[in-house]
Amino acid sequence: MMEPYLLAKWLHVLSSTVLFGTGIGMAFAMVWAMRSNRAEVVAHVAAGVVVADWLFTLPSGVVQPLTGLWLVQETGRGWNEGWLLLTYAAYLLALACWLPVVVLQYRIRDLARATAPGPLPAAAVRAFRLWFVLGWPAFGALVGVFWLMIVKPDLF
Repeated sequence: MMEPYLLAKWLHVLSSTVLFGTGIGMAFAMVWAMRSNRAEVVAHVAAGVVVADWLFTLPSGVVQPLTGLWLVQETGRGWNEGWLLLTYAAYLLALACWLPVVVLQYRIRDLARATAPGPLPAAAVRAFRLWFVLGWPAFGALVGVFWLMIVKPDLF
């Protein structure tokens, strides 16, 4: 049996890997599909991205803060250490970007399905552009969270 600290750490690292890796993989798939400008391709890929979000992103996104708080408790750290406060803020920024992205993925999928086969409608392209823009702060926030988790700087 694994001791609680190591179990929490393992689950935290595993869920962060799933969260980050799935996000990058889905972003790549969507960008690649959108480059085709073919509604049937985008509809198919976007449908998979929607499913992947519910199967991988959501569960790992829930496990992350739970195991993070568990680790804080196990290590005896203060909940309000500066690096942890920045971690919470960065995670909330990623969440604030992800929630509209989920809605946009459904919209892109549905618009592509409605016009397949054929070229994508302008509304799908606009939704994708916003989806793409929202991905960057989420990506940056999660990269920052990784850095904060490793370095644990003494901030304030």
